[in-house]
Amino acid sequence: MIVLFILITFCTFVFMEAVTWFTHKFIMHGFLWVLHEDHHYPRKGQVFQKNDSFFFIFATPSILLFYFGINPSLNYTFFIGLGILFYGMAYFLVHDVFIHQRFSWLSNVQHPYFLGLRRAHGSHHTGGKCFGMLWVPRQFIREAKENTLLANEN
Repeated sequence: MIVLFILITFCTFVFMEAVTWFTHKFIMHGFLWVLHEDHHYPRKGQVFQKNDSFFFIFATPSILLFYFGINPSLNYTFFIGLGILFYGMAYFLVHDVFIHQRFSWLSNVQHPYFLGLRRAHGSHHTGGKCFGMLWVPRQFIREAKENTLLANEN
């Protein structure tokens, strides 16, 4: 049974990338642009953005799944909520901490995947089409590797 619960958690985590892409493209850049816009055009010195309200929007299903996943006894919905929670934690660390440097915890990461991820997200902010978070088109990883090699040669 534990293997099934681990599989449910993992599959939910992976599925959340598709949910993130869809939500970002059609909802955040659609009818909820009013909440997301300040993320694309931040003001200097702004600690919180209206965009941060999506944290609560995305946390709500996870919290509800935790509640129904232990009530009346532990069941699979708890592990769906856990997968959403893990994705939310990854999103915070990758998007807010690493990409946008809202905290200086991961400022020295030099791995080509992460540098490519930062490039892909940057392209989104300049009109690109990267709406996901963890899946990075290979071109951005390749560019990051090339830039790292060029920087090391100089």
